[in-house]
Amino acid sequence: MGVGHDLGVQLRQWLAAEPASLLQSRALTNRLMDALGANESLRGPVRDLASQPLLLQALHNRGATQQSALASLRAQLSGTYAPAVLQELLDLLQAATGQTALDVATQPASAPISDALAPGIAATAPQLWRDLARLAPGLPLAAAGALVFAWAGAELDQALFDVWNWSSGVVLVLVLALLQALSLGPLKPLRRRWPLSSEQASQPRQAWRWLSQAWIHSSGLEACINLILLLILLGNSPLQLSDVILRYCLSALACLLLAAFCAGRWQITRLWSGASGAISALIGLAAGLSLLQWRVLNFESAGLTIPAWVLLLVYGALQLGWQLPRQHSAESSTAAQRLLCSSWGWGLLLGLLWAVVTRIRELL
Repeated sequence: MGVGHDLGVQLRQWLAAEPASLLQSRALTNRLMDALGANESLRGPVRDLASQPLLLQALHNRGATQQSALASLRAQLSGTYAPAVLQELLDLLQAATGQTALDVATQPASAPISDALAPGIAATAPQLWRDLARLAPGLPLAAAGALVFAWAGAELDQALFDVWNWSSGVVLVLVLALLQALSLGPLKPLRRRWPLSSEQASQPRQAWRWLSQAWIHSSGLEACINLILLLILLGNSPLQLSDVILRYCLSALACLLLAAFCAGRWQITRLWSGASGAISALIGLAAGLSLLQWRVLNFESAGLTIPAWVLLLVYGALQLGWQLPRQHSAESSTAAQRLLCSSWGWGLLLGLLWAVVTRIRELL
């Protein structure tokens, strides 16, 4: 028996002793990674297996439900890993559940033997697709929601705000401020229910949170700072309300998608809420253009002229203080990984990237 069987036996002992502590994929992954120790050859495949919701079903259920979960797991693993790695994972499943696993020898030899020496390379593409597929329930819903919000903005603009001659950026800030105020008073459950956590990102029943997370901040301090920054960045925006809302929603969605993908892949605990992704993208775009064009770009609001690089440094320092600490004591992650699991981090990167694209277009 090999490493997979030993891990499975250990896992079965954990389940017998304290099953409630292994009800979440993250806890299961941390246990298995610790048990693997210095064995690097199976870390990627075992981490991927532990992140599968089907594994939790196979471990915590019996009868037809367990058999169905095991069959689905075997099918997924067989199409992903080379025979040597696949056999170790099947041995793990068999030892952990006590059920007979399908021997790898009965599977068609679709991968060359050399793949066994580099399982990570052979499995990279399927793993990426599976990680993205887990986010599928919320992603199209949020994209469609952005179009609906933009349509509603256009109707409100035509019926109300055009007559009052209000800036679209100011309207967006007022809407966010109103929702935040309601979440502190009569609609207090909004602060708890609307944000999106890394565990909920892949759950179909929680897909609606992909729509709501950009409109409520779980932190009151962050809400105040973000609203002030949005007023500075968009207070004089010449765009129509529908365009401002659409860009706000899509920017927040792009940052959330990348952050949720990274958090799921690295099993990092995160809670996403509010406008930090969209704000960081705007600041990153302005700061990047300032550097590439070698001139100072300013934002003007309430009689103040604020350079983009000042906003970059001040907001960056605040966000680093919020994003760098681990949100779970049992989490093992690097500082760079935690930053890439934040909407702020991806907003900054996307803003800088768009600045480079804009500058290239100017030079062509």
